Amino acid sequence: MHLTAHTDYALRVLLYTAARNEPVTISKVSDAFGVSKDHLRKVVHGLSQLGYLTTTQGRYGGIRLALDPTQINIKTVVLQFENTRIVECFDPLTNTCPIDGMCGLKGALYRAQASFMDKLGEYHLSDFLKNPNLIAFCRQ
Repeated sequence: MHLTAHTDYALRVLLYTAARNEPVTISKVSDAFGVSKDHLRKVVHGLSQLGYLTTTQGRYGGIRLALDPTQINIKTVVLQFENTRIVECFDPLTNTCPIDGMCGLKGALYRAQASFMDKLGEYHLSDFLKNPNLIAFCRQ
């Protein structure tokens, strides 16, 4: 399974804002990760629409975590940002595979993806905030 850059950046923004525990600017996050500000604006907008971040404009504004890190489940975030149809036959509306239902691969891929997502479901954002190197990186 390959997560998109959008999902990767969403997880990074959540980690960064949780570790900072104060409002930060998109520019600060962009500089820390070497990621485009334009791309991060879209990610931050999505995270704020989903209730993970609060955003404040103005001189002392910025973005900050809206929820306690123990309330942010990694699987939930990934499912909200990721297209989980890893093969065409997962979507009955666009499926044109002529061997769908015969090959058995669809079931195996579905079970593998479910196992992957179930494992992510065991983690919350707070589980990753225990690393002092991460905290130090985010607080630079």
